[in-house]
Amino acid sequence: MSAASIDLDKLDPQLRSVVEAANGAATFRMRAIRAVSNQLAPEGVLESKVANRCQREVHGLAWIATVAESLVQVADWAVGLHSRGELTAFDRLSVQIVFGEYLNQLVHGIPMSQNEIVRPAELGLEACAAELSSVPAVAELLKHGNSRDNRERLIAAYREGDTLSERLGDETLDLIREQYRRFTLERITPNAHAWHLKDELIPDGIIAELAEMGTFGVCISPEHGGLGLGKSAMCVITEELSRGWIAAGSLGTRSEIAGELITIAGSAAQKEQWLPAIACGSVLPTAVFTEPDTGSDLAGLKTRATKTADGTWRLTGNKTWITHASRSDLMTVLARSDPSAPGYKGLSMFLVPKTRGTEGDPFPDEGLSGGEIPVLGYRGMREYELSLNDLPVPAEGLLGDVEGAGFKQLMQTFEGARIQTAARALGVAWRAFELGWRYSEERKQFGEPLNRFPRVSDKLALMIAEILAARSITYYAAQQKDLERRCDVEAGMAKLLAARIAWTNADNSLQIHGGNGYALEYEISRVLCDARILNIFEGAAEIQAHVIGRGLMSKSSN
Repeated sequence: MSAASIDLDKLDPQLRSVVEAANGAATFRMRAIRAVSNQLAPEGVLESKVANRCQREVHGLAWIATVAESLVQVADWAVGLHSRGELTAFDRLSVQIVFGEYLNQLVHGIPMSQNEIVRPAELGLEACAAELSSVPAVAELLKHGNSRDNRERLIAAYREGDTLSERLGDETLDLIREQYRRFTLERITPNAHAWHLKDELIPDGIIAELAEMGTFGVCISPEHGGLGLGKSAMCVITEELSRGWIAAGSLGTRSEIAGELITIAGSAAQKEQWLPAIACGSVLPTAVFTEPDTGSDLAGLKTRATKTADGTWRLTGNKTWITHASRSDLMTVLARSDPSAPGYKGLSMFLVPKTRGTEGDPFPDEGLSGGEIPVLGYRGMREYELSLNDLPVPAEGLLGDVEGAGFKQLMQTFEGARIQTAARALGVAWRAFELGWRYSEERKQFGEPLNRFPRVSDKLALMIAEILAARSITYYAAQQKDLERRCDVEAGMAKLLAARIAWTNADNSLQIHGGNGYALEYEISRVLCDARILNIFEGAAEIQAHVIGRGLMSKSSN
């Protein structure tokens, strides 16, 4: 279903206005793509030098398209619930608020960061913005959508026990959500902050319980011991676990990446060897891609893979920001196997078995050493710098038995990884809201709970509304992936928006806590640190916007 295809005659006036406004936002997005393409790529091809020099325009386009797409997906979500008789008054208020806010951003300016606002005039879109705001449904929502009355009513309804509808129209997914929410509330949420403060690894017992639930094989086919449920199920599981602690929601990330790499590009023998072990949790993988001086520039990787006379390989180089490296049993390593091939062409992917480390001996294998990187948040698995010094790799460790295909193989996993990161951000955003709400109910000033004051209740109302926007676009991207459609742009949009919202919610929740939020004993201090990483890993926000903007212009020229 899409906003453009909905039969307006079957909707009540309020929903009809929402769909009409979503269609207006979609039209504005297409005009923005056309306008920026005409400016930067009049011949139909956006050159890299132009894209780099005009990052503000490219990234501004990405944000416009992301905000517009989120409104389209919110409208589809609302209509879907309405068609099943499940749309509540709380849902309607949330839709009204997010439409009022995001339409205003499209017309007047979208925050790409705290101090970077991209405005229509910069992209030559003044006339398009004026035309959008003149659409009757848009004009109504601009004026009355994100109104004081709607925000007050939303918070009053939440106080009485209402919340956003969560049913996805799929009984299996709804049951999975119930299962993982119960597990998170019982096993993760009560303990997460203590684990964080002590900088402890997530207990082995928790990992064993998650493995028994099928967490690490959710997207691996039943043929290889997994559940074969797809990315939508992965999102549900990740969101619920991250709502307790981002580390719990991230435990499956490396299994997801390794499982997808091997499923897509592995040989029959590699699938037989590794997939069942990953699915059951007996093998915990780690992704070993980033290097100290390259960051997102994977073409500049220097780690060398040298083939020996007996067909085995040796790896030499340095890697950094490797999550869960010590406790892992398998490394997926991107290395340069052909130093004469430029850029991405000389990169290969390797499956490197390793011995699981201990506190006393984190890296017992010969040729592998490492040190922990102390971090503000995102604890529970720990970050490491690794040194590979003639590290042996068996001959069968070359992924797919194909040299020079490593970058292409990795790129095929980016969609799923970014969707999963968006789902992690959803969980963090929810937890930030919950903590802000609880504190604002318990804390009194001048004889009143904090959330009776408009500046506090406004923050809380916008938290809910923006979670709806992020959730709608994230689950849409997951559905596209499950349908085996290319969704690199949609996955990037989901990650871009959800990461911003997680940070905004955490920052506002800490503000509600006041000085207490700055104290380590309060959980929001952890959530703020956890939220901050979401705009950096799996593609920093700037890299993400660059990829989205270029992807949009590339599609428009085809």
